[in-house]
Amino acid sequence: MKQFKLQSFVLVLIAFTLGFSEFLIVGILDDLSEQFNVSVATVGYLVTIFAMVYAVSTPFITLLIGKYNLFWSLLALMGIFSIGNILSFVAQNFVFLVISRIITALVSNVAISIALSFVGYIAPMEKRGWLLSWVFSGFSIASILGVPLGTWISTNFGWRISFLTIIGISVITMGLIFGSLPRDFKQKESSIGGQLALLKDHRIQIGMFLPMFNLAAIYVFYTYLRPIITTQLHFSTSMLTILLFAFGIANIVGNQASGKLTEGPGLSAMPKVYVAQFILMVVMPLSFHYSWFGAILLMMLIVSMPLLNSPIQIQFLQVAEKNYPQSIVLASSQNSIFSNFGIALGSATGGIMVSNFGMSSVGPGGAGYTLVTFILVVWLNHLNRKFAPQSL
Repeated sequence: MKQFKLQSFVLVLIAFTLGFSEFLIVGILDDLSEQFNVSVATVGYLVTIFAMVYAVSTPFITLLIGKYNLFWSLLALMGIFSIGNILSFVAQNFVFLVISRIITALVSNVAISIALSFVGYIAPMEKRGWLLSWVFSGFSIASILGVPLGTWISTNFGWRISFLTIIGISVITMGLIFGSLPRDFKQKESSIGGQLALLKDHRIQIGMFLPMFNLAAIYVFYTYLRPIITTQLHFSTSMLTILLFAFGIANIVGNQASGKLTEGPGLSAMPKVYVAQFILMVVMPLSFHYSWFGAILLMMLIVSMPLLNSPIQIQFLQVAEKNYPQSIVLASSQNSIFSNFGIALGSATGGIMVSNFGMSSVGPGGAGYTLVTFILVVWLNHLNRKFAPQSL
């Protein structure tokens, strides 16, 4: 039992470390802009580049490493991740920094996909939802604690020390991986075509679009969370910090509730979630007239954001384990890949809505994607009932 707790801690630490590195740029934009004499907007493209490389590269790298021992693959990926952050630490110009971030992004999603695959390998069925919820919470914790910590370090000691902190944490993480995770984890050998057979399954095809439209709906407004809080709900700057922290806690609560869902109704509960989410988004413009009502509405939406995580991850793992054992890592990567596409789609949609219709349009704009998500999850639940006697 002690070994399982340590292994669980290591998997959460992997997610925290990867999330810390991904989100750090947001907190040190101004410092990087000043260092390299480029605009803040230009530095902001580091976030976009990271997300796109993160999403697009993952399937290809996942297919290439699928035939190798996953323990050693994870260690190697974390080693490359550390090298990427070392290159960021020593970067002397902005182009070099961009290259270092691309290297880091190339391995980050594959590393978390393998970590999620380890959940299915080390955890008994009754503990899978719990552990998955904590691994996903690792990213939320990185957002709540890691980004402010990195920002504080950058402000007081320089942005390079922020990257040095990540390097130190990643080296410690590698040591814990080496000392605790099982070394015999390897998915069934197969050709690339054999691994891709997973994507022909209708449950996977529909399932992978769920996280995409789920986050697209949220990020239509979430991208503009700060201006919504200050200009629409009229909270002070000091209150902004408190609310952002509270929303971060709400995200962790949502992740934990997501784990509980897998112990109960799982995906069959999600249609009700999306009906509630749709109503909240439609009434969002009205909430802008009442500060605390608006804040509570936003908190409820943020709690709903990660509820899909554990049930859909369990779905991917179960389908792969029972029907496509050669594709476990590819299955584990689908949530992260399509979540990033959803973030890009939602933030782009939000930009169009705000530019053409103003800030009050972001709620109804997101509601359209929520409706799509509702239809997809109802369809997937129907397929699961159809396949249940055979494979689920």
